[in-house]
Amino acid sequence: MTARQRIAFQGERGANSHIACRDVYPDFDAVPYPTFDECFSALEDGTVDLAMIPVENSTAGRVADIHLLLLRPAVHIIGEYFLPVSHQLLGLAGATLDDVKTVHSHPQALAQCRLGLRALGLVAVAAADTAGAAREIAEAGDPSRAAIASRLAAEAYGLEVLRADLEDEAHNTTRFLILSTENLRAAAGIGPLVTTFVFKVHNRPAALYKALGGFATSGVNMTKLESYMVGGRFVATQFLADVEGSPEDPAVATAFEELSFYADHRILGVYRASRYRERERLSALEPAAANQTTTVARATTNHSATNHSAR
Repeated sequence: MTARQRIAFQGERGANSHIACRDVYPDFDAVPYPTFDECFSALEDGTVDLAMIPVENSTAGRVADIHLLLLRPAVHIIGEYFLPVSHQLLGLAGATLDDVKTVHSHPQALAQCRLGLRALGLVAVAAADTAGAAREIAEAGDPSRAAIASRLAAEAYGLEVLRADLEDEAHNTTRFLILSTENLRAAAGIGPLVTTFVFKVHNRPAALYKALGGFATSGVNMTKLESYMVGGRFVATQFLADVEGSPEDPAVATAFEELSFYADHRILGVYRASRYRERERLSALEPAAANQTTTVARATTNHSATNHSAR
């Protein structure tokens, strides 16, 4: 009998990363690890086949330190997944909101519920992950302590939802990267693609401007650009970027060729763009279309009114 493939995630069972694993790879065994570093190590040594790693959230921004772990030479990005995240305030069975004084969860989850926690007058306490915080609350048996976690975690640890959907923003979504030790680059022409890469500009005037110029002149859309310090030095900066398309596309190839004149770069992965990107793009266009329709309607109304007055 063939052994089931395994995918690593940071946290405990019931965490949002666990949910992402189940959504994308329901036939894999999802294997929890306490830290992101241990997830990467398990992937590198072959203990697991893939890893599901959160990189950024639409409310709280990027997940700390992931950009550094992505630089490991054996690791490649082969996909992405966007998970809409709803946070539940979980407490002991029989507890009420009036009992709760402190709320425990991963710093990202606490940041995503900052306004809600402030409105409830609760003190935030950082924990290693959301599901782990839920387990600790269940084990402690203290009604003054609650956790922010998923409904899956509530079911796993016998907790009750004291306040549902505590996240500050309805759009609250976390982007995950799917990692492999195999450099499985998606072929150009199979649909919308994303290329993720890192680059370090040479320390000279206008180096960043010139490095990015090729993407602008080639008409390549850059959807992400983040900077971070290298080796604790204030004069050395590295960038993590996403662009639409593949290095096999002539325009993207030209942009990377120009980039190489001004910066050292490494491609981390070429993979299918999530359908979530297209849905998000279309939803962003709807208000603009509505505004345009309103403007046209007002212009038509004003034109009609003017003509009527002229009569």
